[in-house]
Amino acid sequence: MTTSIETPIVTATPPVATSPAAVPLPKDNTAFKVLGAISVAHLMNDMIQSILLAIYPMLKESFQLSFSQIGLITLTYQIAASLLQPCIGFYTDRRPLPYSLPVGMGFTLVGLLLLSVAPTYPFLLIAAVLVGTGSSIFHPESSRVARMASGGQHGLAQSLFQVGGNVGSSLGPLLAALLIIPHGQGSVAWFSLAALFGIMVLIGISRWYAANRWRLKPKARREGDVPALDKRKVGMALGVLAVLVFSKYFYLSSLNSYFTFYLIDKFHLPVRTAQLYLFVFLAAVAVGTVVGGPVGDRIGRKAVIWTSILGVAPFTLMLPYANLFWTAVLVAIIGLVLASAFSAIVVFAQELVPGKVGTIAGLFFGLSFGLGGVGAAVLGNLADATSIGFVYKVCSFLPLLGMVAAFLPDMGRRKPRAKAA
Repeated sequence: MTTSIETPIVTATPPVATSPAAVPLPKDNTAFKVLGAISVAHLMNDMIQSILLAIYPMLKESFQLSFSQIGLITLTYQIAASLLQPCIGFYTDRRPLPYSLPVGMGFTLVGLLLLSVAPTYPFLLIAAVLVGTGSSIFHPESSRVARMASGGQHGLAQSLFQVGGNVGSSLGPLLAALLIIPHGQGSVAWFSLAALFGIMVLIGISRWYAANRWRLKPKARREGDVPALDKRKVGMALGVLAVLVFSKYFYLSSLNSYFTFYLIDKFHLPVRTAQLYLFVFLAAVAVGTVVGGPVGDRIGRKAVIWTSILGVAPFTLMLPYANLFWTAVLVAIIGLVLASAFSAIVVFAQELVPGKVGTIAGLFFGLSFGLGGVGAAVLGNLADATSIGFVYKVCSFLPLLGMVAAFLPDMGRRKPRAKAA
């Protein structure tokens, strides 16, 4: 048997760096190693962020905080994580900044260290700002890297990127229950090792990003691609997506920030046990994220968005009246179904506004963080004025806003690409 070997075309281009991270890949190949690396970095980033949320019961007791003050921590963090993101995305669409990724993780590292030694409530807020700033730098550029490495499988790439963050978010409460709650606030500093590891991974990703900037050039539309829409329809579609993000993240803020308090109040669970139930929910979110992107690539993103937001409503409406066993079952279903929407929403929006990957990623990641923060603050005040159980009864109706997905334009499915002979 003879092996056919294609002779490479010799060009005048000088050899690039010998590091694998710096070698450009063939056009339209899906760079799974890069997607894996950016997903791992996302895991580190979001695990650190979720630790802040997971230690709320400990901080509430140590600093004698009200629910309103807990909500203000979340609001401060989320505002810092949201306001900068569209600005960074808009700027880097014009001038990409590959090495901003490890810089962003550096902000997160400093915030984490401050959180471990914060003596008073204002220092907790400063730590939240630093962690949020790191997130605002990380997300737009890392989302761009995921699209660059997608090889055209944009939903799959966005899901692989997102699942790292969701796995990290689910690990945070688990690690907090096992390592931080028993040993106190100072043990938070051990997680700076995760931030340092994330910085090393992101330096390698930045080198690949710098060597593959040609992937940022927008491609001409071809027959079978998603149709172009006029500005009015694009604006209306983006508004509908914003409403859906509001519904999703206002509801998620009730679970991310207050689910442990709800379990402690209603079922009298100890803090560590309540955090394990939060881990179940966040693990289901991670699984749902993996499913949403590839399914959207196959059946269309509108169908995924419609099913994910509105389809979760029956389960959210049952949750406030369920016993402990069914509460665990319902939050797992809610996390699984609801999480499948965000990857589809981001890619749908990027297809509405071609060539603005960073701006759209920053806008929707920023919107999700901002709405989550506002939701935490509003729901914290509502819990102080009424009860934590009442908060879940009110929030159970939010997924019904998923009905507005009917107004999204039909972008169609992409035709599968012909394989080279």
